[in-house]
Amino acid sequence: MAEPRARPARALGNLDMNTAPDITVPTSIAATGQTNAAAAPRIKLLSHGFSIDHPDPEIGEQLMANALGVASREAMHGIIRQLVKASVSGERPDEVNLSFMISMVTSIKPRDAVEAMLVAQMVSVHVMAMRCAHHLANADDLAQHDSAARALGRLARTFPAQIEALNRYRSHGEPAITVQNVSVGDGGKAIVGNVTQHARVIVSDKKPAPAAPESAERVGLQAKARSR
Repeated sequence: MAEPRARPARALGNLDMNTAPDITVPTSIAATGQTNAAAAPRIKLLSHGFSIDHPDPEIGEQLMANALGVASREAMHGIIRQLVKASVSGERPDEVNLSFMISMVTSIKPRDAVEAMLVAQMVSVHVMAMRCAHHLANADDLAQHDSAARALGRLARTFPAQIEALNRYRSHGEPAITVQNVSVGDGGKAIVGNVTQHARVIVSDKKPAPAAPESAERVGLQAKARSR
């Protein structure tokens, strides 16, 4: 008995990004939720584009969209096309670089289109920084050395800024404020420990300390005054 043949993966992207692929999403995939727990499929580079390496192209598309955190196929294809161009090595897209970049994007787990775009930028900046580090290590003269060093410095500063932006977006733009030093006047009460204010909520890691007891000399003076 002949074994069933897998459906071939179809080409999904064109590097010139002139046309969007015509893709329909099977409702059974979304209904069963079977794609949520599965890993993202690999991307195969073709002579004039790329394809998702999966026996069922429609399921492969859904898997990739879920992994990238986007809701539409157009958004998924756009992110992949941009990563393909960012993976270029030696004037051609590099499948190993692309596989690494997609793996990094999916490991950060973007949750919507904004996070997907930001994470794709983060991964691309990292790849460019590593290329600049390679050029710096192999610079033949001072001009090449300085150019690579400046580019590497800019990219190295950009990457943590992108991480901060992602964290701020995920926390809905509410910065956390930590107060470490508190001055308390006479008769007041101090909160011992760090205090973090976030979205109008104050959290202390210890209970409020009671006010300092009055000195014996002051108590004696008050008692003497009352006896008169």
